[in-house]
Amino acid sequence: MTRNVVVVVMDTARYRDVFPETETVAPELESLAADGTRFDRAVAPAPWTLPSHASLFTGTYPSKHGAHADHKYLDDDRPTLAEAFAGAGYETVAVSNNTWISDEFGFARGFERFRKTWQYLQADTDLGPVARTNEGREKLRALARSLFDGNPLVNALNAVYGQFFRKREDSGARRTNRWVREWLADRGGDRPFFLFVNYLEPHLEYRPPRETTERFLPDGTSYEEAMAVPQDAWSHVAGDLDLDEEDFAALRALYRGEIAYLDDRIAELRDALAAAGEWEDTVFVVTGDHGENIGDHGLMDHQYALYETLLHVPLVVHGGPFDGGRDERLVSLTDLAPTLLDAVDVDAPAFRDQAQGESLLADSSGQREHVFAEYLAPQPSMAALAERVDRLPDDVRRYDRSLRAVRGDDWKLIRGSDGSRECYHLATDPDETVDLLSTDADGTAGADGVAEAGGTAEANTADEESVDATRRADSLDDVLDDWLASFDHADPDGDPAMSETTAQRLEDLGYLQE
Repeated sequence: MTRNVVVVVMDTARYRDVFPETETVAPELESLAADGTRFDRAVAPAPWTLPSHASLFTGTYPSKHGAHADHKYLDDDRPTLAEAFAGAGYETVAVSNNTWISDEFGFARGFERFRKTWQYLQADTDLGPVARTNEGREKLRALARSLFDGNPLVNALNAVYGQFFRKREDSGARRTNRWVREWLADRGGDRPFFLFVNYLEPHLEYRPPRETTERFLPDGTSYEEAMAVPQDAWSHVAGDLDLDEEDFAALRALYRGEIAYLDDRIAELRDALAAAGEWEDTVFVVTGDHGENIGDHGLMDHQYALYETLLHVPLVVHGGPFDGGRDERLVSLTDLAPTLLDAVDVDAPAFRDQAQGESLLADSSGQREHVFAEYLAPQPSMAALAERVDRLPDDVRRYDRSLRAVRGDDWKLIRGSDGSRECYHLATDPDETVDLLSTDADGTAGADGVAEAGGTAEANTADEESVDATRRADSLDDVLDDWLASFDHADPDGDPAMSETTAQRLEDLGYLQE
């Protein structure tokens, strides 16, 4: 009887680079998928960390759980997966390398132990940013002021650790695995466990080791040249940083190098579970919380859009009932929580009552018709972005909107609060290069539409395809409206305050704060 559950999130991992068609980037995941189940069409419910993890933890979409850029907190009115397992007698443990996934943002509920790898000793006061962002006397004054928030001795040790001893060899994966091995060796009793791990690789900025990266580099580009390419996403979005295709090819190589490096660390985690005698009794999940734009659609990082580069994520499940090879069903990450409860026979009725996801093990599970994604507020806001860059062009302000997307087998609609609509035929255009609702002044599909009409036959074909796209978009509009009307929406009260040190650490990760 399988007892344990391990959920591993590869932060910012997009499907196309974890499982490309032309080469093997992640052999450990390929091996896990060969013995387990690889879901080839898994869709994230949001394009960035906080709302997507909140969906994974609650089985609900952002409109229902309410955690997003305008309310950066997972409120305690929704039971979490950790609470469901704790209620069933599980030992619940989390290790996070991403500041968003911490007690400060509501993600520690239900966990007996919650390890934040950016601290040497776990504490509420975080002195790492103080040590990194000040110099000289101001650093000493800032540290002196902060040392007496909470436990002065613990704070002092964390300050020294963050400044002098915290290794920069990766974004925390090695420290995570070392801690998990120690925890597995020390844990007593025979309770099953639920272990959640967020690995920060391959999140910006990309700093993979040479040995996992060189095979991905474009011809004529050295590792040093790739590492020298600027990675300032917000300057690029604002037009202050001009990167060409050669630059993006180098960045994509670094990104794959990060994935390959993390694949090695996932193999290390599997070995730790095997050495502790737990592997055969464990359902082991590896997924991405969202993807990444690396020059795609004119964007960098993972904001301001709901394209497949941000939503199509890897999902591999090994152990227990998962030995089905490749699964082509359209699935959402909101499905993962009820699926795992079914896999180890945990009832958790309160959690199941709230969940919008569907168990992939249920007898009635088949091909769902649609999945959804939401981006309820821009992050960073236009005000925060304007403070970061020299000048914010007017055309960038088009990103000041919310977005929702609905997709079926072949067709996808993205709808904005500004009245915008984009429609893509993913079966023939998986990269979403042709918005079928984009037309030129004559009403004929143009350069961004189906085709330029070079003659009567071509014009008639373009007109027919444009009409079909409009009809499909209208139908998906109705699907989206019906879905939004099918559940109660969260009504969070404002954006909870975060500490200055947390805000600074998030800015270190590229999440600009006002």
